Amino acid sequence: MALSRRSSRTGRSRFTLLLLVLTSITVLTLDFRGSGAVDDVRGAAATVFGPVRDAGAWVGRPVADAWNGVFGYGDLRSENEALRERVAELQSQDARAEAALEQIDALNELNDIADWTALPTVTARVSGGSLSNFEHTVQLDKGSDQGLAEGMPVVTGAGLVGRLTMVTGSRSVVQLVTDPDWRWGVRFARSQEVGIARGTGEGRPIVVDQGVDIAVDVNRNEPVTTSGFGDSVFPPDIPVGRVTELGESPDQLSQVVTVEPLADLDQLAYVRVLRWTPPP
Repeated sequence: MALSRRSSRTGRSRFTLLLLVLTSITVLTLDFRGSGAVDDVRGAAATVFGPVRDAGAWVGRPVADAWNGVFGYGDLRSENEALRERVAELQSQDARAEAALEQIDALNELNDIADWTALPTVTARVSGGSLSNFEHTVQLDKGSDQGLAEGMPVVTGAGLVGRLTMVTGSRSVVQLVTDPDWRWGVRFARSQEVGIARGTGEGRPIVVDQGVDIAVDVNRNEPVTTSGFGDSVFPPDIPVGRVTELGESPDQLSQVVTVEPLADLDQLAYVRVLRWTPPP
């Protein structure tokens, strides 16, 4: 019975194909002869064989898409690579623009130095950090070729950074104010009292633990500057920081004052070196 049905379907398919061919020949003949009945025959043929044509197109469409996908892959890959390169280029331009703006901001901040000193300066870029884990230093890209010398103060627009301790032709090293191994003079803005400051380590505040009598009135948030007193390693009136904590020495005869530096020593990009030499 199944064989009979397959034979019947095969016979119908062959008959349909034969009818389609004969009809096409007839339409072409009538059309060639200019018969007016050709339009009617064309319409009837379209009605009868339209589904067959649509089915063929539906079956063939995936094949055409696959063909285009296989043989057009090279073009698509080239376009994707071009787009990726363009995106990367735009991202690079954006990053460079952002970096340039940050540099401009950092340089503009240095202009605030004019508010508290008239000393000549040399602008330098921070090119590296400490040479070892035991040093509290940064490196600059300027040196004696630009007129720098050991002992010159280093500042930002906010305030004191440190002093030059090693200078070569094109490089120099800055000892930061947070270094615990050296002391220097400071002055409290309100009382004009002079004390001796020292660093307490990287990322930590400055401590004034010598010279401030217990009776001196020191306030929190009080500005602190360099003293410039006697043989000070810094000229006077460079902003240093603000008072954050007050305490007493173990003998209760003097104060221990904690000062937060104004200069952001962890984010140094550009600095200015004051062309000032400490007294011998």
